[in-house]
This record gives sequence, C-alpha cells and structure tokens, in this order.
Amino acid sequence: MSTKAKKNALRAGTITAGLTLMLLMSSPAFALTRDDGDDPGPGLSVMETLGLYVAAPIVSFLVIAGLVMIGSKSDKPTTS
Repeated sequence: MSTKAKKNALRAGTITAGLTLMLLMSSPAFALTRDDGDDPGPGLSVMETLGLYVAAPIVSFLVIAGLVMIGSKSDKPTTS
C-alpha cells in the first residue's frame, strides 16, 4: 500500500471515528424523561406530515423554478 493510500485511509478512519463519537455523544440518552416546562403538542397526522415534508418542498421548488424560467426569458435571440 502506498504512502498516499495509507494517509487517505487514516484520514477516512479518523473522520469516521470522530463522526461516530459525535453521534454517540449527541444521542438522546434520556429522551423519555420529561423536563420542567416540557409541553409537547399534539402529533401530526399522516396527511399533515406528507404535506409538510413532501408536498411543501415540491411546491416551493416548482414555484422557484417557474420564477427563474420566467425571469430568464428575453425577447432577444441568443447568438452562439
């Protein structure tokens, strides 16, 4: 194995180990314990969840894409 490949493998291993450590440290260890002042609201229905996380981003993308396409139209012909 060449020196460059060893360095890349060491770098990848270090990043993977660091990321794993960060994820383990940030995991919700006591998620079932309620804190003072914790007042969760009612859950979302399936339709509300799909609308919020699927339909809304798609509609936003289409609106932005449409505005960009309308703004990029010009009366001048393009020359190559």
